[in-house]
Amino acid sequence: MPVRATKRGADRTPLTGEWDVIVCGASFGGLAVARELARTPARVLVVDRYEIGERQTSACGIPTQWLDALGLRGALQQTFPDIVVHTPYGTTRWRLPWTFSTFDYRTLCRLLWEQCGDAVFETAKVEGRDGGVVRTDRGELQAPLIVDALGWRRVLSRSANVQPPEAYLSRGLEVHPNGAGDELELWLDRSYVPAGYSWSFPADEELRVGVGSFDPRYHVKDPTLRLADDLDVPPVRFQGNWIPHRIRPAAEDGVFFVGDSAGHCLPTTAEGIRTALYFGLACGRELRAVIEGRRTHVDALERYAAFSRSHAWKFNAMLGVQWLVPRVPPRALHAFIRAVAVRPVTRWIFRKYLNIAPPSYAAVSPGTRERTPAEPARAA
Repeated sequence: MPVRATKRGADRTPLTGEWDVIVCGASFGGLAVARELARTPARVLVVDRYEIGERQTSACGIPTQWLDALGLRGALQQTFPDIVVHTPYGTTRWRLPWTFSTFDYRTLCRLLWEQCGDAVFETAKVEGRDGGVVRTDRGELQAPLIVDALGWRRVLSRSANVQPPEAYLSRGLEVHPNGAGDELELWLDRSYVPAGYSWSFPADEELRVGVGSFDPRYHVKDPTLRLADDLDVPPVRFQGNWIPHRIRPAAEDGVFFVGDSAGHCLPTTAEGIRTALYFGLACGRELRAVIEGRRTHVDALERYAAFSRSHAWKFNAMLGVQWLVPRVPPRALHAFIRAVAVRPVTRWIFRKYLNIAPPSYAAVSPGTRERTPAEPARAA
């Protein structure tokens, strides 16, 4: 697990200044935004409570094509052509029409940051906002363009932020024992969690074993310990997080919201990495157009918000599946899982699923696009 590197004591000096763009949050979404502003004259500040790559909060898996499209293959740890799904009534193998990979969080963040040009990074806890002023525990920062990529708390929003367990959040917890495996495995077994699933993601010399609950009222520590015991792995190096499962407005009061702060995490699967990257790129392209004088701030906000809204029906459809899964009788659910294993069905479902946030959107590096840099791709 990463070693804390955040500045402390005498190194935590006052932080003030004016910038063209302030990106709050230095994980997938925030770094994708900053990446799109490379090779522009914009003075970009990225600020986060933790150092870049310091605090992993997910199992770190993504369709491999996204790593290739963003030039991040150097972070790849292990690749899987199949998903193995276990239920109390048997095991089914889904052969994917694309591959899925686990990656090293710190390495991927470092590689993304290297693509962010002259952007500046500072560690500070973002506490709120007053107009164009971002308040941090080190001082106040100013910019006309502000991005909230800080996660589900939606720190820079002026609206009331409902806390768990009432919020639209899932919860997940995993352990990271040393070990190896060849299969990407899921368990749809209500003996672990009434509504949700469990997983084992091999990542080179580490296993990421955990349990996720669609209902935030259900605690997941005891189920995670049981799963680790069933798999005969030690429950060490815990990592957990709240996971948004409802899409939210991507623009509010002049601020752009990206990733978990906008609910850009797919319900049912809880896959939020490629969607954070996807919407981060879209946001960055709109900001780029503002910096280059091709669009106003208001127009960019409206376009980005519309781009996010155009995907809402897909997120809502996935939310419907999430609602349905724990309500289907276990035998019927197992029968459905077996039906999905039929190759034409698997190909159709997972191609549609990939195209919710297609890797082709990320395939061209900043400054070399043939289309207008701020033009969002059509909704898949």
